[in-house]
Amino acid sequence: MASHRRPTQSGLSQSTRVTVLSAAAATAAAAFAAPAGAEPAGTGKERVDRLFAQAEEATEQYNKADERADLLREQVRNAQDSVARGQERINRMRGALGAIAGAQYRSGGIDPSIALLLSEDPDSYLDKAAALVRIGERQSAELRELQQEQRRIGQQRTEATRKLAELERSRVEVARHKRTVESKLAEARRVLFALPAAERAAFDRVSRSGRGALPDLSGAVPASGRAAAAVAAARQAVGRPYVWGANGPSGFDCSGLMQWSYAHAGVGLPRTSQAQRYAGRRVSLSEAQPGDLVAYRSDASHIAMYVGNGQVIHAPYPGAPVRYDPVGMMPISSITRV
Repeated sequence: MASHRRPTQSGLSQSTRVTVLSAAAATAAAAFAAPAGAEPAGTGKERVDRLFAQAEEATEQYNKADERADLLREQVRNAQDSVARGQERINRMRGALGAIAGAQYRSGGIDPSIALLLSEDPDSYLDKAAALVRIGERQSAELRELQQEQRRIGQQRTEATRKLAELERSRVEVARHKRTVESKLAEARRVLFALPAAERAAFDRVSRSGRGALPDLSGAVPASGRAAAAVAAARQAVGRPYVWGANGPSGFDCSGLMQWSYAHAGVGLPRTSQAQRYAGRRVSLSEAQPGDLVAYRSDASHIAMYVGNGQVIHAPYPGAPVRYDPVGMMPISSITRV
């Protein structure tokens, strides 16, 4: 398949992304009061899991908006560069036409045909007249070209202004999704801190368990050389932390891990899990081979990499490092071979 464009850096700093989770965890108890009314149904662990899932859905929306902002930023820069180059061209054309007009003014504004008739060599009149006609035609053509260039630059300025406004709307959307993610993570931490000590300790043991011991993957053959390279990269990431909005190398969210792993194979995947599930050919679970992308939930808000023998590598959720898990850990929506 054709590779997607190389992902660009986000407009938000990496340090901002990396510190969000720790900041949310540290301030959760103070920042969020208990919601009014009855608590949602389900055990504390179920509520935490649900909030983490909602945070992951919001993270994918954040990634999508952030990627859109990067694209718009590039388009705005290109449009502004094009306008600047066009304006330089217009200035040169105006200068050339102005020089000709100045020369005509300094000649006293005498009609060119009369000036030629009064020349010392009237025998050359026809040749000079023909040359003058060509000069006049060239001036007319240059003037038309100048007018066309001015119209084109006007259109480009309008487009650049529209893109700037769209970029600003995209920035607002990025910030909104960022607040949603932070809110869900902070609420999950609040619920987690409110659990009885024994239940919270059990949750921590499960979430912080690396599950990083390499499972038996003998006989698992990647679908291609690039799939093998992506699997090798994903295995190197086992044990690194989940960091929302991050695509490596020190931390990852789920789609960031897939993008980073396939980048090591020379393949540019899109940024979000929803887009990644369309980044290749669909296969069934029975056909799955190492390197295939496994999307989960009906909205494909989580994604992992199949590594063989019923196992995947993925970045699960905040507090849980990149690890191996059974492929059937959540409802599968699709499997994609890149």
